[in-house]
Parts: sequence; structure tokens; C-alpha cells
Amino acid sequence: MNKIIFFFCFSFFIACSSACGQENKGLLASGAKVEKVAEGFSFTEGPAVDKEGCVYFTDQPNDRIWKWSADGTVSIFLENTGRANGLYFDKEGNLLSCSDMENEIWSIAPNGNHTILLTGYEGKKLNGPNDLWIHPDGGIYFTDPLYKRDYWTRDPDMQQDGQHLYYVSPDREKVLRVDGDLEQPNGIIGSPDGTLLYVADIRAGKTYCYDIAPDGLLKNKRLFASMGSDGMTMDERGNIYLTGRGVTVFNPAGEQIEHIPVEAGWSANVCFGGEDMKTLFITASQYLYSLKMNVKGVR
Repeated sequence: MNKIIFFFCFSFFIACSSACGQENKGLLASGAKVEKVAEGFSFTEGPAVDKEGCVYFTDQPNDRIWKWSADGTVSIFLENTGRANGLYFDKEGNLLSCSDMENEIWSIAPNGNHTILLTGYEGKKLNGPNDLWIHPDGGIYFTDPLYKRDYWTRDPDMQQDGQHLYYVSPDREKVLRVDGDLEQPNGIIGSPDGTLLYVADIRAGKTYCYDIAPDGLLKNKRLFASMGSDGMTMDERGNIYLTGRGVTVFNPAGEQIEHIPVEAGWSANVCFGGEDMKTLFITASQYLYSLKMNVKGVR
């Protein structure tokens, strides 16, 4: 009996140790370094991954969307993008963009044709949609800060009464302001089960977490991290990746667990990609960087 109990306890200990070791395993692949994938852009932003693991990103000053393919090639996907910034793929394979030439949300089909989903809020233009995330049910959350653009020919001042966070219902019939108490919202990401939303207030230097209600409204707003962010992503462990001076990683409890230095002066945005979703892609100034990881991203 004692031998049986000992064997059971020893086996349980080994199993627990293995599980804990996996949980605490480093985020970066062994020996991995940040690598420059492509250069020669004016300012890269808005990376988004499709179902094949290809990564699309914007060069907003040049009004282009580029595509990194799984074979390592980089090519232009679309020109005349409405000055696309933040990007995200929907379940149908359409690429949604924050196109701030006219302060709109676009849906871009795989062939490059686009449909304008949103032109304003309550009869007024938006300030300049910046980043977005699509809920599993198809609803859209997007941030609308004001960054005055030198290519605007219209009034460059604030169009709304502040810089806010919005929600578009899955049927596109309702547009709701879901947080009107932010200084300058920017990066945004949600959990794959659709229950949590993370939004960075870059001017306030804070990132918040919300619970998502069934009707799309947000509740239980709380401080996640005392750091703002230009863009963000999430991995399979629920860690949140914030950008700015390199990439800073926080666990689900809001504790910093990693910092990834990036040579470029400003890391604007980040996403996971590649066929196995275990490569981190970083848009930073005039460059696109990559980093091999031990963890996968979430779609």
C-alpha cells in the first residue's frame, strides 16, 4: 500500500511540475532575436493576421497596405487605402481598416474592393479612427483619438466632443459610444472568447480592462496596467503585449513579465503571425520586425 501511495504521489508531483514548467516557460524561443524583415517605409502600423498566418500592415504616409507572406516575401496588397491605419480581419476574410482620410471604417475584400461601413457618429465625422478589434459575434470596437494629419483638407480640429471608444453592432445598425471618459484611446484588443476588452489610453499612460456584456456594452472598467500603448496584441496564455519603446508584456494579472527592446525609435503596433502563429511581428517606424516565440497568438 505504501509503495502504491508513494508511486501515486510521485507521479502527481511530476505531472504538476511539468504543467507548472510549461506555464512558466519563457515567452521567447530559445536564442531568438528581433530580426528586421523589411524596411524602406515611412511609418508602419496596424499589423493583422489572416487565416493562413500572413501578416498585413500599413504604411499610412504612403497610403498603402503591405502583405508579408508565409514564404517570407513582402508585397503591396493595396494602394489608395483611405489612409488605413489599424487593421483586423473578420471571419469572412475581409480586412477591416481604420481609414482616416475621411475618418471612416472600411471593409476590404480579398480582391481589394472596399465597402465603407461607417462614416461618422450622430451626424458628425469621427476624429480619426485609429485601431479596432472585432468581437467573435461580429461587433466592432474601435478607438477614435485625434491625430491631426497633414493630408487632411477639411477642418483638422476635433469633430466629436472628445476622444472616445465606440462599438458597432454585428448588424451594423447601431453605433454606440461605450466609453466617453478617456483622454486619448489608441491600442485595443479583446479576448478570443469575447468576454474581455483591453484599451490603451496613451495620453493618460494607462491601459484598462472591461467586461463585455451580451449587448456589446462594457462594464466593470478597471486599471490593467499603468502604461499606455500605441497598439497591442494577446497570446494564448492571456498575456497582453503593449507597444511604444519596444514591446512590454503583462500577464493577465497586469504584472510586467517581459520587455522586448526594438532598435527603431518607436514600436507602433504588434501581432502574431506565421503558419504556426508563433512569430511576433512588430511595426516600428520605417521597419517591420519579427521575433520567434514559444507562445502562440490568438485570432
